[in-house]
Amino acid sequence: MLRIPVVDKEQKPLMPTTCARARKWIEKGKAVKRWSDAGQFYVQLLVEPSGRNTQDIVIGIDPGKKFSGIGVQSAKFTLYTAHLILPFQAVRDRMDARRLMRRGRRGRRINRKVEFSKRAHRQKRFDNRRQNKLAPSIRANRQLELRVVSELCKIYPVSEIRYEYVRADVDLTSGRKKAKSGKGFSPVMVGQKWMLHQLKEFAPVVKIEGYQTSNTRKYLGLEKNKTNKSKPEFSTHAVDGVSIAATHFVEYRQYHTTKVDGGKWFGNVVVTDSLFKVIRRPPYSRRQLHLMVPAKGGVRRKYGGSTTRHGVRKGDLVNSPKGIGFVSGDTEKQLSVSDASWKRLGQIASSKVKLIRRSNGLIVA
Repeated sequence: MLRIPVVDKEQKPLMPTTCARARKWIEKGKAVKRWSDAGQFYVQLLVEPSGRNTQDIVIGIDPGKKFSGIGVQSAKFTLYTAHLILPFQAVRDRMDARRLMRRGRRGRRINRKVEFSKRAHRQKRFDNRRQNKLAPSIRANRQLELRVVSELCKIYPVSEIRYEYVRADVDLTSGRKKAKSGKGFSPVMVGQKWMLHQLKEFAPVVKIEGYQTSNTRKYLGLEKNKTNKSKPEFSTHAVDGVSIAATHFVEYRQYHTTKVDGGKWFGNVVVTDSLFKVIRRPPYSRRQLHLMVPAKGGVRRKYGGSTTRHGVRKGDLVNSPKGIGFVSGDTEKQLSVSDASWKRLGQIASSKVKLIRRSNGLIVA
């Protein structure tokens, strides 16, 4: 049975309730409907709650390079699951394009016939070779996960966050760290310390090893889709998010006696059907002063940006004759409306499009 999140008049999260009880509260005027940016329906009480005691609610995060899984679990219910489509490849491609454009501009500006010390190029102002910055593609991945976690912490009384930590070994020949596979660093490993530091702002954080996730998933009888990890379904990544959160309630312990050496599972947790969401960033391009390649006559038209000429922004949720969708572009008299997969539903006259909700930086399906 699904559980509905509850917050009080001051937006402080309380324990979730049943659908029937939430419906009665709304009918009697004791609560009002609300929706979080992560696509979760919840109710806000207009009266003083009968109690404020809470039970353990844990968020499990299965970080990845292109996809991540998130699960919210209590001892008796699975409250929320999500499949995150990460912007890693898009950000990386755009950074590569930016690098090429800058290189081209600098090459056109510098007169190489002049002596090097007299050339009109900017000299190094600081030591920019320290290599201690977080790569933009990795930062974008982790920030999307943080955004979803922050929305969940607003409506659930989260007691703990469990994060799957990727381990690294040390190469004895070179003294440098490498991944267990021996193929070098994985993008998932980069920025883990930064991510754990950010998560501590919301709740206590516990690191979980990959084998613990696998063992717990098998113990709970959950199946994982390992053939097509890009498939937006519960069994690809969200299942690991639930398994990671469940490690708070169940644990495998080894025991030793005079006659027997073995192990046993301790604790109890129940995995139930829950809300499942697919979340991504609106994939529109950032504003550029002009296109990369000039048109005829050397004139380049403007490109990208989040604004339109019709009072709405890209990513806004709108209602149109083609259905409910998101603004993805515009022309002089029309707006492009796309679905959650960013496939265009059609180009529609701006007068026939009605705004439902402003863009919050997330596309939830």
